[in-house]
Amino acid sequence: MASRRDFFRGAGVAGAALAASAVSRVALAALPEPVTMDKATTQPPLAPPNGRPYNPVVTLNGWTLPWRMNQGVKEFHLVAEPVIREIAPGMKAHLWGYNGQSPGPTIEVVEGDRVRIFVTNRLPEHTTIHWHGQRIPNGMDGVGGLNQPQIPVGKTFVYEFVARRPGTFMYHPHADEMTQMAMGMMGFWVTHPRGAHPLIEAVDRDFCFLLNAFDIDPGSFTPKVNTMLEFNLWTWNSRAFPGIDSLNVRLGDKVRIRIGNLTMTNHPIHLHGHEFLVTGTDGGPTPKSTRWYEVTTDVAVGQMRQIEFLADEEGDWAFHCHKSHHTMNAMGHGVPTMIGVDHREVVKQITSLIPDYMVMGERGMADMGEMEMPLPENTLPMMTGTGPYGPVEMGGMFSVVKVRRGQRPGDYRDPGWYRQPPGTQAHEWTGPLAQPARFKSEGGQSMPASGKPAAAEVKVRKPDGHSGHH
Repeated sequence: MASRRDFFRGAGVAGAALAASAVSRVALAALPEPVTMDKATTQPPLAPPNGRPYNPVVTLNGWTLPWRMNQGVKEFHLVAEPVIREIAPGMKAHLWGYNGQSPGPTIEVVEGDRVRIFVTNRLPEHTTIHWHGQRIPNGMDGVGGLNQPQIPVGKTFVYEFVARRPGTFMYHPHADEMTQMAMGMMGFWVTHPRGAHPLIEAVDRDFCFLLNAFDIDPGSFTPKVNTMLEFNLWTWNSRAFPGIDSLNVRLGDKVRIRIGNLTMTNHPIHLHGHEFLVTGTDGGPTPKSTRWYEVTTDVAVGQMRQIEFLADEEGDWAFHCHKSHHTMNAMGHGVPTMIGVDHREVVKQITSLIPDYMVMGERGMADMGEMEMPLPENTLPMMTGTGPYGPVEMGGMFSVVKVRRGQRPGDYRDPGWYRQPPGTQAHEWTGPLAQPARFKSEGGQSMPASGKPAAAEVKVRKPDGHSGHH
């Protein structure tokens, strides 16, 4: 990433902390130099060097866009362009995004800030930007053809408005939306409260990420933009597990997580080991009378959810979408379920012709992760990731909240795996076992009937109204 010092030097400032008055008039008349990011790891929070103070967010597998102060206005520069995003180690995708990444960088401002965003279009087609959920002048709303002309290829447009209310928002195109959002064009926006707010409490850690999804055939690099529902890669900030970083916090921290959904379906987001409150939506902070504790909250299409909890249970806690297929990577939907089917005789005949033939799904899907089957180039395993005790058997929308007693304030580094204290971990029972209860049933192909079933009596009603027994 071009450093913040390089960013301000390009604008004519000797250092990042100097006031805007030190910027030359020539520099202020030019565009802010665009800053790009080429790393897929979570970047440290960007402490505000000027303007109103705030507690910055941490974007999961992302970063915050620096700005330039110009006569009291915060100026940002977004560049819409093709990017290459690593979905997880072993797979990269050819996407569209902003400033080198998909999603684009998070924009952080303070309630009451006047902001000016320059948007340069380096895509192969026109575009716009819609500031999802914000109160702004109609001509700044970014719907191409309705509020503004489209931004032509190679041109730069400027958006300017006041951040009127605090909250959690998004930005994305409203031009050829089906294509551009399917290609990964989106980003996060956070407006911090100007001062003490009755519904927004201070937190120790503040994370954010977007839910997005792609349909990328195994072995290929570019999403299929015409897909409506049959997506095969479910991601957080265009990353799939095990490529999603953990959320590392200190024991006793008050934690806020902001989640935005720009997929084509809802996602019940579930946190293990803790209960949380939904303290905000894209409509703003929620009234305290509407809040109740839960461990799963549904984030519908186009919605934002802001959850808060006290990290008072030490350990490695799963954090994921509770739709089971959304915690898996690329897979087909036409695979028959073969659980309980005895393949042995068939396999003997097939392997005589195809020596490498492999039976799948006879005992479930976990065996597939152990087979280490060869995959097409640039393809992720369906279930992957390894923990301290073996395969995690997850993919897609899955991560871990790591709560540690020794994690220092402001330290977001991965503390490694948690070691459970003696006597606090499930283990194998080696004592005597009771005989299991036996049940009689008619059974099926893999569970033959125990005994002969009783004859069934069927009463048949004929069309003429007469009935008989058979």
